[in-house]
Amino acid sequence: MGIKKFFPAIKYTARDFNSIREELLDYTRRYYPDTFKDFSEAGFGSLMVDTTAYIGDILSFYLDYSANESFLDTAQEYDNIIKLGKQMGYKFPGNASSTGIADFFIIVPSNASGLGPDENYIPILKRGTSLSSVGGALFVLNEDVNFSNPDNQIVVANVNTNGVPTNYAIKSSGQVISGELNEELISVGGYERLRTIELNNENITEIISVTDSEGNEYYEVDYLSQDIIFKAVTNRDASKQYAPSLLKPFSVPRRFTSEKSLDKTVLQFGFGSERDVTSDPMVDPSTTILDFHSRNYVTDASFDPTNLLGTDKLGISPSNTTLRIIYRSNTTETVNVSADSLTTAIDPLFQFELENTLNIAQVDDVRTSLEVSNTDPILGDVSLPNSDELKIRIMDSFSSQNRAVTAQDYRSLAYKMPANFGSVKRASVFKDKDSFRRNLNLYVISEDETGRLETTNTAVKENLKTWLNQSRMINDTIDILDAKVVNIGINFVIVTSLEMSKFDALSNAISQVQSMFVNKMEIGEPFFITDIYSKLNDVEGVVDTVSVEIEQKLGERYSPTIYDFESAFSPDGRYIQVPKNVILEIKFPEVDIIGSVK
Repeated sequence: MGIKKFFPAIKYTARDFNSIREELLDYTRRYYPDTFKDFSEAGFGSLMVDTTAYIGDILSFYLDYSANESFLDTAQEYDNIIKLGKQMGYKFPGNASSTGIADFFIIVPSNASGLGPDENYIPILKRGTSLSSVGGALFVLNEDVNFSNPDNQIVVANVNTNGVPTNYAIKSSGQVISGELNEELISVGGYERLRTIELNNENITEIISVTDSEGNEYYEVDYLSQDIIFKAVTNRDASKQYAPSLLKPFSVPRRFTSEKSLDKTVLQFGFGSERDVTSDPMVDPSTTILDFHSRNYVTDASFDPTNLLGTDKLGISPSNTTLRIIYRSNTTETVNVSADSLTTAIDPLFQFELENTLNIAQVDDVRTSLEVSNTDPILGDVSLPNSDELKIRIMDSFSSQNRAVTAQDYRSLAYKMPANFGSVKRASVFKDKDSFRRNLNLYVISEDETGRLETTNTAVKENLKTWLNQSRMINDTIDILDAKVVNIGINFVIVTSLEMSKFDALSNAISQVQSMFVNKMEIGEPFFITDIYSKLNDVEGVVDTVSVEIEQKLGERYSPTIYDFESAFSPDGRYIQVPKNVILEIKFPEVDIIGSVK
């Protein structure tokens, strides 16, 4: 009969120094009573026990730390959260940017008759022009500013002794973005799979372009398995004021991804070689000669497994060439500037249509006359998200999976379309009950320059169709339709208190109701009359709300869509039901919201 081996009881719950020390002392007293008897704090045995407990405490700390930092919910280190987010498909945006609108002014000589500016001397201020604020923050012009645009403001600047204008001042506007353009030239040697390149600058906000010495351009994508980008093609149709660019898909074998952390940016290329590509469909002499100051394409953000079946190269890795990398980086920690702080144009980039035929002195006068200012502050979210916010963004990004399955997915995609392809103010998706297929109706509406709703332009809808096609389910068919606008007005009657004048109380009441409609309603959103009652009753000086009436506004300035409000009221009269393809709008709140005091 074998001897049963004895295993002493060990408590694995002891994790910190004190609990480990007590367990060691208890273990020693129990199993080594004759060998170890000196438990005084000055004894050698106590030193050994304390040392062991100290090592156990440190090991327990690192064990807990490693376990916590391995999961998104419990991770605390910012860099570790970024790495975990990368595993879940989240792309850390890196340094923030601020954007805004700047006003530009030039003085142009008059034409021969003096009845307007000489069109030959009206230039285009090219994107890429550097600007500076009073505090020294640098900005880059993100779009061409065409001073010949008929919507520009033109006033007489100077007249001669006979009162005939000799110069005209022209005002135009353009979008600016924080940072300055930088360039790095990086020599790469022989072929290397999945080549990575770390850039030197720590404050990079955007990779503008990557080209090699042979003129080939590399395009940034979210994943190397993606070989489709959406390139902006200039819209020359009459609809260009609504959609400056048209959205076109292109396949690009030369591509890269960028990985950003708190202090560095790393580019990674694929592991195909030049012999894997016989021709590049994207080669265009203009893109290899001209300097681009912002990316003119949008990547397909979805991971398409079929791309892996078509190629195992994941793009071309550059070899035996020099890469010219242009990027934008912030020059200051605070990139926001207040109104009227953007004052200086640094080496402005002008383009005159027939500059060789013009008077050099007058051209120089036009160049030197340039002034810049910003009427509104140039703002952006300049702070990085904290750890908790970053975790939420990562989980939201992971759940979306860059695909459109639900109606909310399609709406989100519609709002994400880049602005230079046009934009929609409101979008709503519903299943077409009359269709035998899995057909969806996407209702959209846009707004004009004054912020009022208007029908979405055809070019914008075509771009939206192309944009949605990248992520839609294979069985989904989508019809993009115009939402109908119904303009309404509000008439209310209130009772005011004796402590406040009727005029002040009524003015406060009208202001509060107007504030309810600063943001546009959603398509198909019902109109709750009870909300008006609640808002009015909370206004200082209002004792009670006697009545609230909703009326439809028709006429030359309003939408021609007619809606039967009488049949749309709920049985209890608390709200107005709205069809799925209709959006209510108070077009002129200052005159369409009327109140009176009883």
